[in-house]
Amino acid sequence: MDTNNYNFNKRFDWTLTIILILFLGVSLLAIASAQTSGQYGTNFVPKQMLNYAIFAFIVAVVMYFDPDQYKKLAWPLYGMGLILLVAVVAIPASTGITIERNGAHSWFNTPIGSIQPAEFMKTFFILSAAYLISRHNEKYQIKTIKSDMILLGKIGVTLIVPLGLIMLQPDLGSGLVFIAITVALVIVAGVTWKIILPLLGGAAVVGGSLLWMALYMQDFLEKTFGFQPYQFARIYSWLDPYSYATSDGYHLITSLNAIGSGEVFGKGFLAREVYVAENHTDFIFAVIGEEWGFIGASAVICLYFLLIYHLTKMTLLLKDPFCTYVCAGIIAMITFHVFENIGMTIQLLPITGIPLPFISYGGSSMMGNALAIGLVYSMKFHYRTYMFTTNDPDDE
Repeated sequence: MDTNNYNFNKRFDWTLTIILILFLGVSLLAIASAQTSGQYGTNFVPKQMLNYAIFAFIVAVVMYFDPDQYKKLAWPLYGMGLILLVAVVAIPASTGITIERNGAHSWFNTPIGSIQPAEFMKTFFILSAAYLISRHNEKYQIKTIKSDMILLGKIGVTLIVPLGLIMLQPDLGSGLVFIAITVALVIVAGVTWKIILPLLGGAAVVGGSLLWMALYMQDFLEKTFGFQPYQFARIYSWLDPYSYATSDGYHLITSLNAIGSGEVFGKGFLAREVYVAENHTDFIFAVIGEEWGFIGASAVICLYFLLIYHLTKMTLLLKDPFCTYVCAGIIAMITFHVFENIGMTIQLLPITGIPLPFISYGGSSMMGNALAIGLVYSMKFHYRTYMFTTNDPDDE
């Protein structure tokens, strides 16, 4: 069916665009306030505006291609992402090509700034896993325990390579994002709960056991699995930050103080009093909580709920399995980012260095999210290209 017969305004996702514009406004306001503490000596607002301009350009380019083309590009993009991950791990920082920060060797040094390949690999992994699942379900239309186990094996092989390279950097935050994406895709793929529940239960037991051993069997973990002291310190400072107030617990304590001091209505724009390090990137939610209070922070969370609701609603109306899996993976990625970032600022989760999507300052994060959101726009914009139906997602 020729999509030229349909009006651009009908095919373009204006609702998603309005939501993203609202995020732009929140981001610029929060960053403008965060940098007034004088810890950076530069103006990040114009840079974030440039990041959003690049974001819009990437979205437009990605939206131009239809889903059938992304099916063909899924594995080449996956391979390209692996090459970038291998390169960032293998090339020493002493060459000036890569950058090491806070013990993580995760960035390329480029003329336009530092680039983190893991941010792009998240979307490449979603594409390849979605293509793999859609092809598998076409082949095994009658699901059995055996077919589901085969699918899990395929997904596991696709996951283990990029996950292993990311953990070598090491980048625990990004590794957790990949696991969250995989869990969501396995559920959406229709794998029987007879397999999923034991796997999730086993993962919970392993995770709980590791946490217990981190508290009471540190020597065993260091000698057997090579855990480092700083990794234990992150756990201890999460559970009891005030015992590590001058070291690993400092960031969490200042974040809690900032958010708590905002109370219900906040202190007002530019009225911050609590110093929070990295408050324009990972801890930008602390700025929002202090200046806008519970009401403002809740409004930002509601904006994320609105985004997830809109993406979920659109995903449920798509009929092509590949598109459904891609959108489900993107929803899982964004949801986990939001949950982890906000959770770590209020001591709900350990600090992992994950940015707040569409609000935190950062070029790599914005470009990675642009790839994902561009795919969502593509699924909606080219909906009629590959569906022999008179239904449209906006008509339901």
